[in-house]
Amino acid sequence: EVVETQEHYKSRWRSIWIMYLTMFLSSVGFSIVIMSVWPYLQKIDPTADASFLGWIIASYSIGQMVASPLFGLWSNYRPRREPLVVSTAISVAANCLYAYVHVPHSHNKYYMLTARALVGFGAGNVAVVRSYIAGATSLKERTSAMANTSACQAVGFILGPVFQTCFTLIGEEGITWKLVHLQLNMYTAPVLFGALLGVINIILIFAIFREHRVDDMGRQSKSINFEGEESGVLDQDAEGNVDHVAVVAINVLFFVILFVFAVFETIATPLTMDMYSWTRKEAVFYNGIILSVVGIESVMVFMVVKTLSKRTGDRAILHAGLLIVLVGFFILLPWGKKLPNIQWEEIKNNSIPRTTSTEMLMPFWSLQAMQLPSNQTVEPVGCPVTQSWCLNTPMIYLAQYISSDVLIGLGYPVCNVMSYTLYSKILGPKPQGVYMGWLTASGSGARILGPVFVSQIYTHLGPRWAFSLICGVVVVSLLLLEIVYKRLIAFSVRYGRMQE
Repeated sequence: EVVETQEHYKSRWRSIWIMYLTMFLSSVGFSIVIMSVWPYLQKIDPTADASFLGWIIASYSIGQMVASPLFGLWSNYRPRREPLVVSTAISVAANCLYAYVHVPHSHNKYYMLTARALVGFGAGNVAVVRSYIAGATSLKERTSAMANTSACQAVGFILGPVFQTCFTLIGEEGITWKLVHLQLNMYTAPVLFGALLGVINIILIFAIFREHRVDDMGRQSKSINFEGEESGVLDQDAEGNVDHVAVVAINVLFFVILFVFAVFETIATPLTMDMYSWTRKEAVFYNGIILSVVGIESVMVFMVVKTLSKRTGDRAILHAGLLIVLVGFFILLPWGKKLPNIQWEEIKNNSIPRTTSTEMLMPFWSLQAMQLPSNQTVEPVGCPVTQSWCLNTPMIYLAQYISSDVLIGLGYPVCNVMSYTLYSKILGPKPQGVYMGWLTASGSGARILGPVFVSQIYTHLGPRWAFSLICGVVVVSLLLLEIVYKRLIAFSVRYGRMQE
């Protein structure tokens, strides 16, 4: 029987809702500028190239990877309000720095790199958010709360680019406030809006957020955190050791899940440009639509998982999610005999570029125009001949690609929610800040390595090798899940305090 007053219940869930908001704002902070980073970088610092853009994108995940265990450790010993406020304040300051990266006369790209790394560092508070929600919910509430948290994160990733699109109405020039050297334009307005949301978040944390902790049964417990007289007080339910084999296994599985999704996101644009002869604009536009639909699908899955887990259990759903992801990547393997269209081969000695034997030679003036970077009128499309695999690898049909998107969009959110849910249940009443920090850090590491891995393998060996290796990685993770399956149980169940 749950022993909890109505007042405590309301205060506890108000605090959890503040955590949902914090998670939403953290993901908005990442996605609200993602579409405009490259043009803004080119505008403020012409010396920056595409490889430096890669570092700027990765810097967010690097910052989050470093910060997550630190904020998690802090939240284990002090009131969680402290790391939450400090991390959000860092994000606000970093967004303001991003709005001013045009001011210095040189090295602007490094200021942008610093700003994005600090935004990522501030986003390390997701470890604090997850650990708080784990400690403030009973076992029955846990899956639903974790699904809501992931849904808020997903909605933030979806709405960030929508906000960015709205701010494009301001234009590239916008308004300049000379007194404080502030340019309010389509590049700076989104981050300033993000900073404003961060300030509102800090106010709500002070006004509404309270430390709460309940045990696995839902009974009110004293806080693990340093909170006045409750310093260092643990209840008897915390006696016992955490199953570290299960903890490591979930960390590995979570790394794989984030790794394959990062690969999926990264490969979308180059794959569709190579296979379907889409232009850059078409690839960005169509994949933007596809990823938005996948995002909406993910939010719906988060809602369904809450109900489904009560019938089948968390482990079975994680198993099913990984199988769906495996099928999604298996479908992407090239079949058939039809080859993709080959792009014009650009010869360095200025001779006329060649194309496939099935195409007519273009007029010489068109070829010249195509080679002019500033006034390019014809964009070469198709699979570039510099990628030798283009000449012998069958194309991936559009139906294959869309089917794969649907399946990965179904499997990924299932795996994401179940990883966090099982992880928090395995840890039970133990302080979860550092553990959640390591889980978040493993996800951040996967988001850094995924794009690097796929860009190298795909460019040099082609989609057959890239997706075969991904399928192999998912198969290994399924075998790992089978090995540790019986160990992935709640702390209270392991010590016989509750029945599964």
